[in-house]
Amino acid sequence: RVEPNRKAGEFMSRKKIGFIDLFIDEWHANHFPQWLKTAHRGGEFELALAFELENRGGRSLVEWCHDNGVRPSGSIAEIVDRCDVLFILAPSNPEAHFTLAELPLQSGKPTYIDKPFAPDLATARKMFALAERHHTPLFSSSALRFSEELQAALKGIFAASRPGLAVAAGGGRSFEEYGIHQLEMIVAALGVGAHRAMQLEGGDNQYHLVIDYPDGRTASANFDAGFPFAINLSNGEHVLLASEVHRYFENFTAAVLEFFATGVPPVAQAETLEIAALLEAGIKGKTRPGEWIELG
Repeated sequence: RVEPNRKAGEFMSRKKIGFIDLFIDEWHANHFPQWLKTAHRGGEFELALAFELENRGGRSLVEWCHDNGVRPSGSIAEIVDRCDVLFILAPSNPEAHFTLAELPLQSGKPTYIDKPFAPDLATARKMFALAERHHTPLFSSSALRFSEELQAALKGIFAASRPGLAVAAGGGRSFEEYGIHQLEMIVAALGVGAHRAMQLEGGDNQYHLVIDYPDGRTASANFDAGFPFAINLSNGEHVLLASEVHRYFENFTAAVLEFFATGVPPVAQAETLEIAALLEAGIKGKTRPGEWIELG
């Protein structure tokens, strides 16, 4: 299909997005089709094909595709071959990401992998190494990095001097799946260089992860199922107090399409690897409260 390029008055082909999921009838896959259509640069793309590795009792792939105006695919290889850019989902199952992404990461085509990027630091490094060998642009992030409050602060009051203190909060079903959001905000604000983390004693499904940096920076990621996503930052001169953050999915979807259009990842590999290391340390710390865990 083609659509008019209003600026140039000419026609342009839409780039084809391929969805690759563990099981397709899940929250992210059910919302991204509409978000992609309405995002900045959305008119340059079409969600063309989708694949699921297995079905876990929701709509079948054929039913999901019918409902979303997408063509079902029988294999990851077909999506890699026929699509221009690749979107790996499975947001609740990072342990499946390498299996789903192995062929895409050898394609040379821009590939987005949903959060959490990997189940551990070793797998995260393995995926980046595979992408680098095949010159495949690779990007992964929590949407919370792109909240309007955090982005405005990083481009405004913290543009000249990053914060050295970060206190993030959020909730969800489990720290394993949702702790990524607090860690993404922390690393986006403070940058890389953490060397250890400690989980403190908490209540049922409550966690308080303290992050230590050798240069005096410090952060904490606080988790409770009922917490809204929030971020407080300070550099000693300026302070951001955001008790709730907004428009992160809209801004994030626009960032994904910008990446698909340009092939330039908006998040540095070093940051994604540090987030994977922090999440791994935080999960280990659940059974080792009060103990410093060195990052890999």
